[in-house]
Amino acid sequence: MYEIYIANNKTEKVLKRYMKERRDITDKLQRLKQSPRTEIDAHPLHGRLAGKWSCWLGSNIRMIYSIDDTKRRIIVEAVGTHTVY
Repeated sequence: MYEIYIANNKTEKVLKRYMKERRDITDKLQRLKQSPRTEIDAHPLHGRLAGKWSCWLGSNIRMIYSIDDTKRRIIVEAVGTHTVY
């Protein structure tokens, strides 16, 4: 199982706010920890975000993250609506 790490304070604050608004996000993050490349519509990104992954946390909320297989970590780099990126 992978562990989730937050890249910075801003991202942590945004994620916590969404988690208060939508209780299902906690369950989705648990599923992602089991399989960060296949759960909750995870998909690799291209272009300037190549090497990173994205998944949907609900409605128009997405999370961008990278995966460290050696340390079994999911590093959350950004959370927000599609218009943020």
